Amino acid sequence: MLRLAYGQADSLLYWWIDGYADLQEPQTAQLRRDIDAYLAWHRDSELPGYVTRLQAWQQMAQSESTPEMACQQFDVLRAAYLRLIERGLEPMAKLALSLSPQQLQHMQRKYARNNREFEQDFIRVSDEERLDHLTDKALERYETLYGRLNPAQVRLLRERIRASGFDAARINAERLRRQGDLLRTLRDLQADRGTTTATAVIALRRWHERVMQSPIPGFAAYSESLIRNGCEQFAAVHNSTTPEQRAHAVHLLKAYESDFRILLARD
Repeated sequence: MLRLAYGQADSLLYWWIDGYADLQEPQTAQLRRDIDAYLAWHRDSELPGYVTRLQAWQQMAQSESTPEMACQQFDVLRAAYLRLIERGLEPMAKLALSLSPQQLQHMQRKYARNNREFEQDFIRVSDEERLDHLTDKALERYETLYGRLNPAQVRLLRERIRASGFDAARINAERLRRQGDLLRTLRDLQADRGTTTATAVIALRRWHERVMQSPIPGFAAYSESLIRNGCEQFAAVHNSTTPEQRAHAVHLLKAYESDFRILLARD
């Protein structure tokens, strides 16, 4: 499945972007060329690191964990994410400069649909319903890695989520801020017909910096507290796992490593 998904990443990326921007020719042809170049870079520059990381995780899966160890791995993943964003800024800047007002309206409508779904799942629900939804999503991720969790482990996970400080209204306000910030950034780029790709790259980089470090007072510290709680949650759940569950994790991670090695070996 992983090899299949990676092999179709060009189409998946294109259709994800198209879902927001409702692309037209010649935008489609340019974006597909940019996606091909982006994925070639990713395969050459990033996949070898994935193999190394998966090998390390197989060793870690067999031992006890700590929140510090989990957060260290989160920092590794965040650094990899930032490299992906930085590499993607130039093709996204080129696309941004080609967007029409109608396409920006399409993006705004897409955001509105996403926001209604978020409100349905996390805002217009009781505290227990919200907790159920968060627990179900987390349980799916953990059971992919470890196999089925037992009732005591599910209770542990649920209580960790309950104590996490997750504030749906606060997170929703930040989501809306980011969306509005991006739309304003894109419209500002559209307003100046003399804007170059290099200037657009700078504008998008600054927007993403505001994603990573929100200007809303206190939100950056709140975000880091959620990350810390996530690290504590992961360590607690991992340390509750049985030898059989840890063997399941090692097997899965080894399979991912094998998939990435096959992808690297392809011409």
